[in-house]
Amino acid sequence: MNFQPDLFSGVWHVFAVLCGLGVAVWIGRTAPWRRLLDGHQLNAVLGAAVILTLLWSLNAGVYPGLNLHLLGAMAATLIFGPQLALVVLGLALAGVTLNGSVEWGAYPINFLVMGVIPVAFGSLYFTLIERWLPRHFFVYIFVNAFIGAAVIVLLQGLVASLALFAAGAYPADKLLSEYLPFFLLLGFAEAWLSGMALTLLVVYCPEWVASFDDSRYLKNK
Repeated sequence: MNFQPDLFSGVWHVFAVLCGLGVAVWIGRTAPWRRLLDGHQLNAVLGAAVILTLLWSLNAGVYPGLNLHLLGAMAATLIFGPQLALVVLGLALAGVTLNGSVEWGAYPINFLVMGVIPVAFGSLYFTLIERWLPRHFFVYIFVNAFIGAAVIVLLQGLVASLALFAAGAYPADKLLSEYLPFFLLLGFAEAWLSGMALTLLVVYCPEWVASFDDSRYLKNK
């Protein structure tokens, strides 16, 4: 991730800006802002943004724009809901941009690929699991938090590779052999990070996790 602006043409950047503006309007209208009136919730949002800024700053570079780092999108989606998760990811991206890891010119397209798309996939994945599988604590932890985090990272890597290929930044064979396979390893690490974080939170601070409800996942189980 951490795309550089010169990897994409102006059309791509304009498209990313328009998508970002649309998402910003949606967040502004639908986000549960009242939750942030609770100091604990506000601290959780800001704390998560700082943690992700640090994680995103620790990346392994393959080629320019082909950096790999933990994402945290699925965990953020489960903890905060999609709107506030995008706020957290947007703040984290601003943090790594301020420290010089990414150029501001690439902020919109990075936000689209590292924020909007993973959160959208994560929300859809959670909805499908809720519909198809029993609402049980272990289903929530292992299927949503563990497996879900790995799935979202793999999907995000696929989307990033397709975008780089479509933009003409790198040939398909280089992406398939030297970039995309590493997302398998990244997905394993992401699964453990997300699973452990959600396990600790639902055990000790379940009221902080927007997608978790004791009455649905624990009562009469």
